[in-house]
Amino acid sequence: MTDIMQSEHRVASGRAGLSIMLRNKCTAVGTTPVLFVHGATYPSTVMFDYAIGGVSWLDWMARAGFDVWCVDLLGYGAADRPPEMSIDASLNAPLVDTEEAVGDVKRAIDYILARRNCAQIDLLGYSWGSAICGQVAGDVPQTVRRLVLGGALWLLEDAPQIRTGATLGAYRTVDAEAIESRWLIGLEEAQKAVVAPSGDIARWARAAIASDPQSLQHQPPRLRAPAGVVKDVQTYWMQGQPTYDPGLIRCPVQIVVGEWDRETSPAQGLQVFDRLRGTSTRRYTVIGAATHSMLLETQRHQLYDVAATFLAE
Repeated sequence: MTDIMQSEHRVASGRAGLSIMLRNKCTAVGTTPVLFVHGATYPSTVMFDYAIGGVSWLDWMARAGFDVWCVDLLGYGAADRPPEMSIDASLNAPLVDTEEAVGDVKRAIDYILARRNCAQIDLLGYSWGSAICGQVAGDVPQTVRRLVLGGALWLLEDAPQIRTGATLGAYRTVDAEAIESRWLIGLEEAQKAVVAPSGDIARWARAAIASDPQSLQHQPPRLRAPAGVVKDVQTYWMQGQPTYDPGLIRCPVQIVVGEWDRETSPAQGLQVFDRLRGTSTRRYTVIGAATHSMLLETQRHQLYDVAATFLAE
């Protein structure tokens, strides 16, 4: 089996002196690079590069011949954290909103394209990352070859599962109990047994929290996540104002969502699909017996196959 080459890259963000982090895995270069963009709470490095059975999604993609990258945005994972995240959250406004994230993803794309000396990239956005990548694809259609939207975010009728407390500050925190509860929200006991072994969920929750270097300063340990996306959900998405227009997207699009997703539901994915009027190729797939965390669950290989088949075309 060909060895996977791994490298990490610091890229200047839109905030002076702070950098985002890119991780690359591949067995060879020459194919269109693929950039994975994470959601609101957890970094790409612990979402897409968390090994289950010794293999992460990035590993799987690299072994399938893809030149795959993932980004940790400011305040997440191995990226820098704004100094406001080291003091009481109530002292500052929400950090790292969608507008800022879109700008930094564009910077990441420019870096990758320059390094690979190519003109186009494929994007895979998950949850909040789907809104980020959807906007990027609409803003720079000549740069994005293909787009996968996993757990496609759209207008919310109910309050989001993310909890912030009474006052929305610079960041929010979550512990392992909150992570596991949110993962299994709305599922019956028989469904919980299907999606993933409970021990696997608990192990991943610990890994997610450990991605924050200051997590052990709290008891129980807690993960900090910037609150800018929550501000956007409250200000825009829950008020009937999406932050991007799917109609501006010109490249082929694959939407994929879990049957039991309570955060970005199959109905939301269909709303995005219906609005993709600028592309000649649009696909919508539901993965059965899977939740919003389907990329870490028993059915994850169905998701891998859907994304890889689409991107390989």
